[in-house]
Amino acid sequence: MDRRTFIGTLVGVLAAPLVAEAHQAGKVYRLGMLMPGVRGDPSSPLTANILPVILRELGYIEGQNLVIERRFAEGKLDRLPGLARELVQLRLDVLVAASPLPVRAAKDATKTIPVVMLLSYSDPVELGFVASLARPGGNITGVVLAAEPTMVAKRLELIKEAVPRVARIAVLATNEAPSRTQVQWAEKAAPALAVTLVAVEVHDADYDRAFATIVAERADALSVVASVILSTGRQRIIQLAAKHRLPAIYDWREHVEEGGLMAYGSSVSAFTRRAAVYVDRIFKGANPAELPVERATKFELVINLKTAKALGLTIPRSLLQRADEVIQ
Repeated sequence: MDRRTFIGTLVGVLAAPLVAEAHQAGKVYRLGMLMPGVRGDPSSPLTANILPVILRELGYIEGQNLVIERRFAEGKLDRLPGLARELVQLRLDVLVAASPLPVRAAKDATKTIPVVMLLSYSDPVELGFVASLARPGGNITGVVLAAEPTMVAKRLELIKEAVPRVARIAVLATNEAPSRTQVQWAEKAAPALAVTLVAVEVHDADYDRAFATIVAERADALSVVASVILSTGRQRIIQLAAKHRLPAIYDWREHVEEGGLMAYGSSVSAFTRRAAVYVDRIFKGANPAELPVERATKFELVINLKTAKALGLTIPRSLLQRADEVIQ
């Protein structure tokens, strides 16, 4: 992979190329997907849409040798335990869970079905999902983004550098624990940047109400925390940020590709591709207890100049020179 390469805790264990080995003749694999957000447009670059495409590259074709059972909580997080139990009844070979609450629901629902987790800004050891990153020890493994407070602070610093006049920055979050933790990190970083934070939580995917609060609080910029729920709603978030002329910074590069101003973080596609490696290995008989959890340790800054122009912004040359990619 390129500069967005993910570096594993124990690289050698997962160093096999993304090439499908011979599958069991006549075997039909059953994959469950438990997501906290909405289904979204099938063409959107979301994990639920990207994973089947990557698995197809590996020889798993939905409708032939692969059955995928998808469940979406649609932002109603109290639905997750029931959805997890529903999936467990389907005799899955692997269950993919994105973000801590779906992983917790999966963990509570099964001790035997392998679970591949995708986490951002959460420590799976601290949450009790695995015994250690190197040797998970149970039925859960997967990939995580580095849980570093500096990531949140860096986004505030970057949006302040891009728009020096900003004095009030809204932080869009959810009621998930990792989301609230990121808000706390942002609040600690704000004084050094001489900005006031306005924390706004989205409930039941009601982005219009959240942005009404942001506007009422007179925020002049926006930082969106890393969250699977907010990622699935990113098109609406980007539209509302444009409508209210709010310069915004996000965690995934895909936000910028779809019209967001800036992002500092990783890539949904790259993150999902690494998770697909785990699904493939487990389908082929690997024991999740012995597959090290992989951590993302490489991040990038992406800027959309077309969006900057629409907002009437001139991005400082010094910032453009540091960007990993500038979208014209």
